[in-house]
Amino acid sequence: MRVVAAIMLALIVPAAGVAWALDNETTAPPPKSSVAQPVTQLPTPTGSFAVGRNVLHLVDGARKDPWTPTQPRELMVSMYYPAHQSDGVRAPYATDEESRLLIEGAELAGVPVQALSKAGTNAVVDAAPVDGSYPLVVLSPGFTGSRFTLTAVSEELASRGYVVAALDHAGESFGIEFPGGRMSTCVACGRFGDPGALTLMAQNRARDTAFVLDRLTGPAPIWPHARLIDATRIGMAGHSIGGASAAAAMALDPRVRAGVNMDGSFQGVVPSAGLGERPFLMLGVDGQSSPGAGEASWDEAWTRLHGWKRWLTVVGAEHESFADVGLLAEQAGAPGKAALPGNRVVDLSRIYVATFFDQQLRGIGQPSVDALAAAFPEVRTNNP
Repeated sequence: MRVVAAIMLALIVPAAGVAWALDNETTAPPPKSSVAQPVTQLPTPTGSFAVGRNVLHLVDGARKDPWTPTQPRELMVSMYYPAHQSDGVRAPYATDEESRLLIEGAELAGVPVQALSKAGTNAVVDAAPVDGSYPLVVLSPGFTGSRFTLTAVSEELASRGYVVAALDHAGESFGIEFPGGRMSTCVACGRFGDPGALTLMAQNRARDTAFVLDRLTGPAPIWPHARLIDATRIGMAGHSIGGASAAAAMALDPRVRAGVNMDGSFQGVVPSAGLGERPFLMLGVDGQSSPGAGEASWDEAWTRLHGWKRWLTVVGAEHESFADVGLLAEQAGAPGKAALPGNRVVDLSRIYVATFFDQQLRGIGQPSVDALAAAFPEVRTNNP
């Protein structure tokens, strides 16, 4: 389980296509005198918009779950979007049970459950959206992680004028809570040593992404605010296997126009013909200790990327640094493994990812990804 934890930082269901927006986040706020202060706190987004959040539960009745073949594929999706300022309820970071399972699975000794479940976020549940047409970015977490581990990046993007769909992939996380309190746990962890298991996972996540895009941008979109999405400007980013899945999704679906891999092995998912002229950012750990940047699949992927591309590495970061959990664990008093503080790497990750998509999906030239070097001297540019 220690190997799995290192890579992490990486039922009865309805008919096909049915989805629900979860209502358990829409309760009225308690009186101000009884509102508990957050145990930990995510960084404030830098964009000009406030952030709203909804949660969707999707079932793909046309596809069997690869880890539980007796069931159709089932997904949880957090939707972040530009919103009007609101005094409404802040979106919860995670449930108590999701937090407990992740802390136990990732062996975060001494981190209290409340450090995740009560972490302070910046998004407001069901906040009124700011009308407009915004690019869509899909986010995919690391193996054994959950969608909430990329909340800082999600909120940053939404504050800058993006719609974000953060995906949970059933059976690949220590804990995902479905409506009614049902828990999906890491069935795939038992397959971790199987040859090709991670490639299967990346390709399956690419199919998850295509399904979600169909449900968000198709003729009968499931999300009430689907009008906000500009379906001609779609990108994807992920951490660890989620980053490999961004490349796999681009290989499968031409709707995904730009991608980011944060320290994930590519698992052979970039085809020999490449991804056309679509841009791709590789952001990893500087050194050979990483499951992502320190192995041969990055060299192979680099030669197959024919559009705009950058290979950047972060001195002093660890594989787990690119997700929120390391930052929140440090705030709760757990010793950090990386030389760089968790808040520095989370800030770096969200700014680099947002600047890349600003450049590639919104045509905003300044600051460019290259221009960020002055503010982040720990980032190195590699030119294999």
